[in-house]
Amino acid sequence: MKRDDALFNWLQIQVVADARPDDQSAQETAAFFLQMLQEDHALGELSYRLEGGWYVLTAKQEATEPLERKYPAEMVESLLVAIENEPKFNS
Repeated sequence: MKRDDALFNWLQIQVVADARPDDQSAQETAAFFLQMLQEDHALGELSYRLEGGWYVLTAKQEATEPLERKYPAEMVESLLVAIENEPKFNS
């Protein structure tokens, strides 16, 4: 998987995992993408913050400048909205 795709996927599922701490599937999926980013793309210290209508993702990669990407909040939160609007995931 391309690094930028893996970064977005991690961010999107991490937002879900943070909003739904008892959702074991979300926790495991976030861990899977984190492991992929660490092992396949040599990224570490991943974090995100919400600034206005944007999620700002930061990571460190060996021997390079820190990596930063910005994603529209609506795009990042679309998975969380879809999950929360699905009754079978909320019973």
